[in-house]
Amino acid sequence: MPNPVVSRRRFLHASGALGALAVLHRLTPTYAQTAAGNHAGHAGMAGMTDMAPEVPPAGTTAYDLAISRANIDLGGTPASAITVNGTVPGPLLRFREGDEAVIRVTNQLDGEDTSIHWHGILLPSAMDGVPGVSFGGIKPGETFTYRFPLKQSGTYWYHSHTGFQEQRGVFGPLIIDPRAPATYAFDREYVVILSDWTFTDPHLVYSRLKKQSNYYNRQRRTLPDLVRDAGNDGWAATLASRREWARMRMDPTDIADLTGATYTYLVNGLPPAANWTGLFHPGERVRLRFINASAATYFDVRIPGLALTVVQADGNDVQPVTVDEFRIAVAETYDVIVTPEDRAYTLFAETMDRSGYAAGTLAPRQGLIAPLPARRLRPIRTMADMGMDHGSGGGTMAGMPGMAENPHAGHGPASAPAAASAATNPHAGMAGMEDMAMPAAAPTAGAPSHADMPGMTMPAASAEASAPTLPLAPVPHGPDTHGAGNSMVAMMPRNRLHERGTGLEDAPHRVLVYTDLRGLHPRPEVRPPDREIELHITGNMERYIWGFDGKTFSEAAAPIAFKLGERVRLTFVNDTMMDHPMHLHGMWSEPENGAGAYRPKKHTINVKPAERLSLDIEADAPGFWAMHCHILYHMEAGMFRVVSVA
Repeated sequence: MPNPVVSRRRFLHASGALGALAVLHRLTPTYAQTAAGNHAGHAGMAGMTDMAPEVPPAGTTAYDLAISRANIDLGGTPASAITVNGTVPGPLLRFREGDEAVIRVTNQLDGEDTSIHWHGILLPSAMDGVPGVSFGGIKPGETFTYRFPLKQSGTYWYHSHTGFQEQRGVFGPLIIDPRAPATYAFDREYVVILSDWTFTDPHLVYSRLKKQSNYYNRQRRTLPDLVRDAGNDGWAATLASRREWARMRMDPTDIADLTGATYTYLVNGLPPAANWTGLFHPGERVRLRFINASAATYFDVRIPGLALTVVQADGNDVQPVTVDEFRIAVAETYDVIVTPEDRAYTLFAETMDRSGYAAGTLAPRQGLIAPLPARRLRPIRTMADMGMDHGSGGGTMAGMPGMAENPHAGHGPASAPAAASAATNPHAGMAGMEDMAMPAAAPTAGAPSHADMPGMTMPAASAEASAPTLPLAPVPHGPDTHGAGNSMVAMMPRNRLHERGTGLEDAPHRVLVYTDLRGLHPRPEVRPPDREIELHITGNMERYIWGFDGKTFSEAAAPIAFKLGERVRLTFVNDTMMDHPMHLHGMWSEPENGAGAYRPKKHTINVKPAERLSLDIEADAPGFWAMHCHILYHMEAGMFRVVSVA
């Protein structure tokens, strides 16, 4: 394996001039800063680019990155971050398809290794940046040179793969411009990085989860909930449901391990009160490159008053589909195009468990702000999430092995934001709002539309693309309970790609689902898989152990072996009541979403509770590759494997 590590050298970077007391807006890269100052004629709009953004010259594009510590001010609260070139998020790295990327990363941390992984990028294994898998990490005072050809285009990101550094700020956007002209027209673009920040040391957060996995769940059902449910469903049904959940020692309000009880949610490194703002000319087509760079948070993204036309998923162009909201799992990216009018709009990213939100503004002029949408009720898990009954009559709770564990008991609702803050800035007041009524909205078409885009030639419709078929029937779980590393079994898992997900089932507008995603062009030859590998996503939540087939990474005997050149069907069966964003390094994953030859290519796929989901993978990248849940704390707790391709 080549070793591009060199000895300590002089390395000048942006953080050197900031000083230990620099505040957040000075620790935010230019592309991510909220617009400020005189914007007559929109000159100098922070983060905005024209339809034809500056493209690096052909050949080799090089960057120097330094990983170091810095003190920041986040919404008036001091915090210690680990930064990339002195900023949180890190700087935008922009390349052109077909060029060679050269990125020199210097570790300026004291006594701590570091690394950078290029998420979703197809590259040689030695350049993938996973310590212990593809290289040895970057020691303090040393520089590692990443060098790889760029064989793709689109919106991607980078982050540390060392310890909890990603949670502490080591992440940033990476854009590869296509060689050919874009297949859809747009006038402006913004990078929109969603992330979560905790003022608590992530090691302490992890320790608390290990001791009490429901430590941060403050949304437990209470007596008023019991009375309300009885009014809706009757006392007999309500009490029977409560008895079943109590028997399993589970809480249906347990949606996320980490919540607004510890997290502040950010847009481009800024909390809602800082109100990140992107400016536009009315009538322009604005491209928003959404990146979920959070450590553990799913976001439901909407811009009230604007339709969102999704044109790219995980860096790959898709047939345009117009929706009003989309869920972005941890580590996913979505590019959308909006056409705003002469008014301000709130960019609203609500957490899946409804315990908090990130927010910003799109506006035609500096200083404008739009109201926040009404907060929505926190969602409730159902028996379908336990793999018992998906409405098909299959599955019961009787005889479910391992259901006597105590994964997560919930807690009460978190406090609402201060009224004074909300009065001065509707984006103030972050984490932990009490349940509020669903916003009043006129229902629109229930299904997303595949909209025509100016300047785009759409592929001819196919029967497979227009009428997707999915293996919807539940598949009974086998006899294996996966041992002590698993606390429950989904007895009747099934494909749920067509479902919106927990908390979005009854949204009165169009919501993106995975079956809406279709590639722009059909692949001429898609051979059937050579073989299938089935992996069960497992966890003992009371002990906060996560893994595959009941085993953590340290317990797994050997890498999962792919043969070079074969086509593998990788089937995940989620035996837990949690969503898991699964990420395989180095190769595309094609979800079996019913689109046939138009199936999309993704680097990260969310697996819902009790879901059986299949991905087809071309094993075309020799070497060792990481595969893991992209919830950082799940990965650290064991949900990580190595895939070998040879």
